[in-house]
Amino acid sequence: MIGEWIEQHCVVPDGDRAGEAYRLTDEMWTFLVHHYRLRDTARAGQRAPAFRHRRSQLVRPQKWGKGPFSGALICGEAVGPVLFNDWAGGSEYFDCRTWGCGCGWIFEYGPGDPMGRPWPTPLIQIAANSEDQTANVYGALQPMIELGPLADLIPDTGDTRINLPNGGRIDPVTSRARTRLGQRVTFVVQDETGLWTVASGMVQVAETQRRGLAGMGGRSIETTNAWDPSEDSVAQRTAESRVKDIYRDHRLADPRLQYKLKADRRKIHKAVYGNSAGRGGWVDLDAIEGEAAELIEKDLAQAERFFGNRITAGTGTWLERGVWDARHERRDVTLPGTAIVLGFDGSDIDDWTGFRAETMDGHQFTPTYGPDHRPTIWNPADWDGQVPRLEVDAAMDELMSTYDVVRVYADPPYWETEIDKWSDKYGEQRVVRWYTLRTAQMHAAAERLVTDVTKRDSTFTHDGCETTGSHVANARKAARPGNRYVLRKASVHQKIDMGVVAVLAHEAAGDAVKAGLGKPKKKSKMLILR
Repeated sequence: MIGEWIEQHCVVPDGDRAGEAYRLTDEMWTFLVHHYRLRDTARAGQRAPAFRHRRSQLVRPQKWGKGPFSGALICGEAVGPVLFNDWAGGSEYFDCRTWGCGCGWIFEYGPGDPMGRPWPTPLIQIAANSEDQTANVYGALQPMIELGPLADLIPDTGDTRINLPNGGRIDPVTSRARTRLGQRVTFVVQDETGLWTVASGMVQVAETQRRGLAGMGGRSIETTNAWDPSEDSVAQRTAESRVKDIYRDHRLADPRLQYKLKADRRKIHKAVYGNSAGRGGWVDLDAIEGEAAELIEKDLAQAERFFGNRITAGTGTWLERGVWDARHERRDVTLPGTAIVLGFDGSDIDDWTGFRAETMDGHQFTPTYGPDHRPTIWNPADWDGQVPRLEVDAAMDELMSTYDVVRVYADPPYWETEIDKWSDKYGEQRVVRWYTLRTAQMHAAAERLVTDVTKRDSTFTHDGCETTGSHVANARKAARPGNRYVLRKASVHQKIDMGVVAVLAHEAAGDAVKAGLGKPKKKSKMLILR
């Protein structure tokens, strides 16, 4: 319903079509459907808990239209029917006149439809890291109201705030507006969160606003270009969060396309700009190509983020996340007795510890252990600041007893004692000390994995483990003599441990296959003479 309300009340804010009815594209409809999707158990009177998603993230390239779309959402949250008002029984309708709008629009509900109502006193914030940045949304919002049917209902559209009926208002805010950031808000648009970092003070802004929303049962959306994964931005934290009540909408092109190639770049732009560059759209792909081509001369990664909607971190990237993700394949790897290898890298109080497995035919996965089937990945922060060594040992024992583990490559630092015990218990031929500090060997192993992930006829696949994917994307090449490299973090915040474990597992698999391990054992025959 909110989509129909937007198209009835909002107008194009600028350009040749200024004042015309604002029409949502298919992509926008999809976002709205997910952001406003209700739980089956929603009850009348519930606010945020009635919805499946507490907040949403929209990642699109520059000029896609995030500002006007955010403006339309704000209009809906300001005076539109965005709160759940019970399920329709039949013959109910929403009449704008009931809520002070004289446009004459009436929406008839069908039996079982969710009914909506406006917020009684909405308090909305448009947040960005600078006043110029807030203008991207606020500058579209003002004429969207002033040039259309909402002008009579919202007559006070000032340059610093918009006053709403019933004492509500819309405020643009930055990190400098400390007093307003702590307010109990009902809706927040956080714009360009790919630029929101700890250093800029915007991580604190995001967290403060979410606390204010929680107090009112309000919700929020993030809009952003693709981000630099070395900066640990709010956008990245949202994208990588493991919670299930965030809706993430990040449109991507085929990861095999190379942005530096003009023909591929055109395909990428067509994919990520979608409806905005289609028939009746407002984006000219020739103009986008001109801007991108000029920026590529100075900064390929920045052009790829701004116009290609890809998560890139500049030079030194080891393995692109999109290329890694393209090898994802769902597969059952729980069959006891399956021949596998394991990679292991451990830490103590800072970096992460984990096992990664790989089958003899090249499917890599993060195994689980214990009664709760937890993944074999340990973040010290989740265990009172220190890796739980007894848990790791229990996981190793379970993996060894469940699978036919033919080889383990384990990096010894911080875990020498445990690895010695494993070697003694399971055999030195199975548990091998594999030092990642050896430049020549680590370079060769990292290159083997890159090659097998990227080559066209590769049979390598993986389980899509989100943590491993993030760590792979965080890894950078650190140059070493002899035209070699080792892996390093993109920044102090960006962990790469499971990426290293993936390298070890793949190296172990290659060496195991070469040694003839993991082949089905021949059944012995007994001849009985009578």
